[in-house]
Amino acid sequence: MIRKLGLVSALALATALGGCAAMNTAGSDPTTAPAFAIAPADYVRDIHSYARPEIARVTHVSLDLTADFEAQTLSGAAALDISGEPGANEIVLDVRNLDIRDVHDAAGTPLQFETGPNDAILGQPLTIRFPAFAPGERRRIVVRYATRPDAAALQWLTPAQTAGGQKPYMFSQGQAILTRTWVPTQDSPGIRQTWDARIVAPNGLRPVMSAEAVGRGEPAGPGLTAWRFNEPNPVPPYLIAIGVGDVAFQAIDERTGVWTEPSMLHDAHDELIPTAEMVDVAERLYGPYRWGRYDILVLPPSFPFGGMENPRLTFATPTIIAGDRSLVSLVAHELAHSWSGNLVTNANRADFWLNEGFTVYFENRIMEAVYGPDRALMLQSLGWGDLQSTLADLPPADTRLKLELAGRDPDEGLTDVAYEKGAAFLRTIERIVGRERFDVWLKGYFERNAFRPMTTERFLEDIRTHLVTTKALEDQLMMDAWIYQPGMPSNWQPPVSTAFVPVDAAARAFFADKGPASAIPWSGWSTQERQRFLAWRPENRREGADWLTDAQLADLEATLNLRDEGNAEVLYSWLQIAVQHRYQPAVPTLEKFLTTMGRRKFVLPLFQSLWAEGDWGRPIATRIYAQARPGYHPVTTNSVDAVVGRP
Repeated sequence: MIRKLGLVSALALATALGGCAAMNTAGSDPTTAPAFAIAPADYVRDIHSYARPEIARVTHVSLDLTADFEAQTLSGAAALDISGEPGANEIVLDVRNLDIRDVHDAAGTPLQFETGPNDAILGQPLTIRFPAFAPGERRRIVVRYATRPDAAALQWLTPAQTAGGQKPYMFSQGQAILTRTWVPTQDSPGIRQTWDARIVAPNGLRPVMSAEAVGRGEPAGPGLTAWRFNEPNPVPPYLIAIGVGDVAFQAIDERTGVWTEPSMLHDAHDELIPTAEMVDVAERLYGPYRWGRYDILVLPPSFPFGGMENPRLTFATPTIIAGDRSLVSLVAHELAHSWSGNLVTNANRADFWLNEGFTVYFENRIMEAVYGPDRALMLQSLGWGDLQSTLADLPPADTRLKLELAGRDPDEGLTDVAYEKGAAFLRTIERIVGRERFDVWLKGYFERNAFRPMTTERFLEDIRTHLVTTKALEDQLMMDAWIYQPGMPSNWQPPVSTAFVPVDAAARAFFADKGPASAIPWSGWSTQERQRFLAWRPENRREGADWLTDAQLADLEATLNLRDEGNAEVLYSWLQIAVQHRYQPAVPTLEKFLTTMGRRKFVLPLFQSLWAEGDWGRPIATRIYAQARPGYHPVTTNSVDAVVGRP
């Protein structure tokens, strides 16, 4: 067991302050004054981290790692610049399944360290002891370590699992608390850290990171090349990201571009051309883009999320490459995170809605500016439908914006409540106060709180100071009800898209009135209209009850050519209908879909639907999962294991 901080004075000071002192972003010189200051009261205790930043904290991470594709490990060192309160004689880091080799100070003097008991969710505390801090002192410690092949943040792909089929690939996914499986640091979103890296990789493989590339590759031994990166802005650790593979780059404009495997580059670049305009639009809405470049890395199909907002380099699933730019709202979403999430970050996972609710709202504003209000309203309406299903499925306590996650995996808060209810809350404020006033406040919110960890209570303080300044307006907005109460407050107005009126009529004609599929005007519809059509369900439908016959399903599948559908969103919607009707002819399509990509948004619900179909669906789920699981990222397998079980 780890003992508590040895100096009573440090503990007493931490208790009195309830927080801690400024952060340092100096990098190579830990004595340099910080460029970004965090006030003592800004630190909050994170239940998903062992860190005690009110006593001692990491301010900069400097990585020197070698990627070994045969061993499936990253090994080397992490040099951590730290600061502490006077008298502090230890720092607590977060680690999980790391092999710690030794720890020393900047002069090479060994430091005493120990790891505590392992928790299935949190991993272990790594406590490092040193001579007590003097007032204003900053210092560096170096942790030599190696990851393990089962590091939950990292996925190592064989050549056969890539588009090119010739070279291996590795990528990371640190959100929510998986960075501790490859970087020993204080893995809490409220402890922002600057960082740099030197990554050694086999010749022919190119590392890319969520940071500025510095210089060109340099020889690092037989068959090896070293690449350097630097991120001068302090970020939450989950945004430290790496990819290593056979990748190439093509610019979109002077500050945006696409990285991906060479065989995918042409299609990915053409699909993502709207990115440049989106960056311009976002800046006009809410202020300067603060991260230099905005590039996108289109990953192999096993990437578990639609996208991940890593600064300077969004990681994206190839399922957004639909061929018609119909799914680029994902790019708008990840770009919006450059302000809401990356610039202003939730201090802990209970306040996750501050990242995602703001981002869904901002994403929709970008889409409105680029594609018009009709497209934006269709997206709002689809999101509203998803939210209604989520609200019906979750326990009431989990339908609040401010969550209680003690003792739970923070991924349990990754629901449409944070995303869609959060955005609905902001749209309600916009509707009541007016868009012009709301935009002034939101732009100021990003400016006032840049690089600062944010809590729900600080959000309320900010908006009550700068926008909601009267009791009458407070009463209209019902902010506390939105945040702390379950469900939807009475002042919410659902979005209504007139573009969906003919779609809904066609859905009723086919699904309810049993008309022919040939009457569906499918070819003239957008992806969003097709999603709306396939989302139709009878009112008050009993769970497990069919509403279509096999003949109707066959008519729908053949007429709309759903077996060969290349749009992942549309295909997923169709497969949900097929599974819920136990439609056997769709099983080969389902199997191909689940074994060729690992995006959790699609994979988990389909396995849940299969499992709900009992004696028909469970054998299919077990068989497909045994085949598909080796190609999934741990983020996906951790979720599906809980449904199907581990093969």
